Amino acid sequence: MGEVVAAAVYSKGRKVRDIHLDEGREWAAKPEHFVWIGLHDPGSQELGNLQRQFNLHELALEDALQRHTRPKLEIFGDALFLVLYSPVQVGGELTFVETQLFAGKGYVISARYGESAPYSKVRQRCEARPLLLEHGEDFVLYALISFIIENYRPLMDTYYAELEQLEQTVLECAMTHGEVVRIQQLRRDLLRLRRNIGPLAEICQELQHLDFPFIDKNMRPYFRDVAIHVNRLLEDLTNLREMADHAIEVGLLLESSRQSVVQRKFAAWAAILAFPTAVAGVYGMNFHYMPELDWHYGYFAVLGVIGAGCAGLYASFRHYGWL
Repeated sequence: MGEVVAAAVYSKGRKVRDIHLDEGREWAAKPEHFVWIGLHDPGSQELGNLQRQFNLHELALEDALQRHTRPKLEIFGDALFLVLYSPVQVGGELTFVETQLFAGKGYVISARYGESAPYSKVRQRCEARPLLLEHGEDFVLYALISFIIENYRPLMDTYYAELEQLEQTVLECAMTHGEVVRIQQLRRDLLRLRRNIGPLAEICQELQHLDFPFIDKNMRPYFRDVAIHVNRLLEDLTNLREMADHAIEVGLLLESSRQSVVQRKFAAWAAILAFPTAVAGVYGMNFHYMPELDWHYGYFAVLGVIGAGCAGLYASFRHYGWL
């Protein structure tokens, strides 16, 4: 069973009174009046009631009951049906709360499925601006869409700060497995955000050009403003995606550089150790006629040659930055 969060009737920018859900059609039919109904997790019973009252299209009701579609705008005669999504982080995981909007002459209905920022703030803002609320259904529709888009900004600011920190960490030390996993998770979340923000630009463009009885031409600049905010979000998403990719690339380059330094050190020490091994290998062949085998100071001379050779190789590798 769903919850009726709020249901009220408005006229000339002012709230007339709260109403029962069954009174919607009566008030919506009155000139210069419209009803604004907010639902939370409505079921088929509440949506069926509203369909009978406001003659909602059966395809819109079918989509509303199925849910989990992509953001979209559907036009059914003189009525609109919108599906939008608000981002919510639960336990560090990004999820999306679906909101469905039904709008037509005399009514605006919002249905929210899940826990997100309550739309009571939108109602308070609208009621505090009676001159704009006087426009009616189109202003409420704009306010709801704008509020949903606003929910993306704090999340993206959080991602921006986290990616900046990850970039700094990558520059200072080698990436850990957890950091690689987190960057990949951020990249996946950014793709999911784009999937839900991208269609909003097209939706706002369509709303600017619709010729509907309840959409005033004077409201078109407001929908254009929403479209501008959506485009900015898309630009920021592109920048965040580039930051995540850059962090991965820098991490890989630095790791490759560190491995190259280690490999050079191993190669240098291997070369230094190869010199005494070669000398010792020659004198370990045990042939009878070999130079200086019977010399009293031969052992010490060979040790000196080995020490001098190793010292020379060490100095050379140090000079070229291998050690």
